[in-house]
Amino acid sequence: MKKIFLYILAGSLCFAACKKDDEVETFVEPEDINVRNSYDEQAIQKFMDNNYLDLQGNIKAFTADAADDNEKKLSQLNPQTLPSGVIYIKRTGAQPEDSTPPSTGVAIGDSTQIKTMMRANYYLATETDGNISLGNPGVLLNTIDGSGSPVTDPTFYFVKKSVRVAAGQNSSYYEIAGLKEGLKQFTGFENLPDANPYNLQGVIIVPSKAAFARNANYYNLQNASFVFNFQIYKAVHRPSNQQ
Repeated sequence: MKKIFLYILAGSLCFAACKKDDEVETFVEPEDINVRNSYDEQAIQKFMDNNYLDLQGNIKAFTADAADDNEKKLSQLNPQTLPSGVIYIKRTGAQPEDSTPPSTGVAIGDSTQIKTMMRANYYLATETDGNISLGNPGVLLNTIDGSGSPVTDPTFYFVKKSVRVAAGQNSSYYEIAGLKEGLKQFTGFENLPDANPYNLQGVIIVPSKAAFARNANYYNLQNASFVFNFQIYKAVHRPSNQQ
């Protein structure tokens, strides 16, 4: 009887050990905000090294195929970093002044209403066994692969005062400050037809500290970093009835 008990005990310990080995380690958000910011910075740099822009300005990941061997990494496309940590990349040949025929771009400011073709993804930078990278993307907006039509003032860019007041929230609950900051580095087209094929103007990468950080927000995306790939089809002063 004693021997049977020992066999059962040994088997139980073996099963428990095997189960422990098979368990997938779950990422735990660091308590120190400085660690979170460091994760974002390192993961975003890796993202820029692992991706490039195709002929229409879409962000594409490098593959094992030789077809993309001559493409330049995002990190080689003169990325500019703002004091907030926001990174923007202007795509050569895709700005209003570069178009055929050239046009005068419209400056984007706090009161500018935009109509945009955009792919907006969010990511969580994680660390696993010393490897820091952006996780799988989530979709915030995608008119490029979705409706195929530009959208005016996405919620994360601008929310009307009436909506904010009704919800008892301020603009920072909805709007991504880092996106607005990055867009000010670009000019928009004056009024492209909605049916025009897109030619994306560039990339804005917003680390979590320049987005919602750890604050409550409409999208429940605390600690998330964002990547915006876009073209501004129309930029005008926002009409008074749209404030």
